[in-house]
Amino acid sequence: MSSDRLFREPIDLHTHSRVSDGTETPGDLVRAAAAAGLGTVAITDHDSTGGWAEASVAAVENGVTLIPGMELSTRLGWASVHLLAYLIDPADEALLAETTRIRKARLQRAEDMVERISHDYALHWDDVLAQTEPGATVGRPHIADALVANGLAHDRSEAFAGILHWQAGYYQPHYAPDPLDAIRLVVAAGGVPVIAHPATRSRTDVALESRLAEYAEAGLFGLEVDHRENTPEGKLRLRRLAAEHGLRLTGSSDYHGEGKPNRLGENTTAPEVLEALIARATGWSPVYG
Repeated sequence: MSSDRLFREPIDLHTHSRVSDGTETPGDLVRAAAAAGLGTVAITDHDSTGGWAEASVAAVENGVTLIPGMELSTRLGWASVHLLAYLIDPADEALLAETTRIRKARLQRAEDMVERISHDYALHWDDVLAQTEPGATVGRPHIADALVANGLAHDRSEAFAGILHWQAGYYQPHYAPDPLDAIRLVVAAGGVPVIAHPATRSRTDVALESRLAEYAEAGLFGLEVDHRENTPEGKLRLRRLAAEHGLRLTGSSDYHGEGKPNRLGENTTAPEVLEALIARATGWSPVYG
């Protein structure tokens, strides 16, 4: 590492707290990152920057560099595409309006799904609220936690493979912007956009591949390649596409505490990539612990 870099390695650029669907508070998330030996961690809760303040305090206290971010929901056709948005201005009016709309749609979707499920299983909306932090972005993981608490699934994985699977009949989509519109919003908010785990299923992969040139021109910074859900073949294709379009490669854990088997630091990002990411951002600054 060059002497002028203020952050330290290893670098994990994708984690979640209880502000969305993780199981730890933002402060505990940062403390867990420090305990795991990480030098830099990004907090990227779904459609929310609500954990930034607490995570920033914990970063300073624990000697960890924090990259404040968010995982923005987008939709390409029928497929969900997640966009990691780093170092955005959290008060940007256009982006704030869009994330507010997405969170409201997520909430309504969750209520509608629980209503459907309640016809066949002993699950009610109050059960989901009991698993949700006040102000958190409510999503299917909270329904999964309620199913587990009610003895209807062993863990989140079983809930998603069973009752919450799209073929089970209870699933429904929610509003999300087109990825291109989201990239433009993030860039206009001074942020740096990276497409999260884009090689997990072929239908989305093909659609994304056809749009990458357009995304890169709009300001897409990179692709999250090293992620446990990307297929080996998909990773190879992403590396080729990144080279073709001048995109950077990131690696991350997508840590959710006990909500997923993913472990902090299981995949990491090269320091020169983070250096370029920080140099591009104008909306916010890293918190150097």
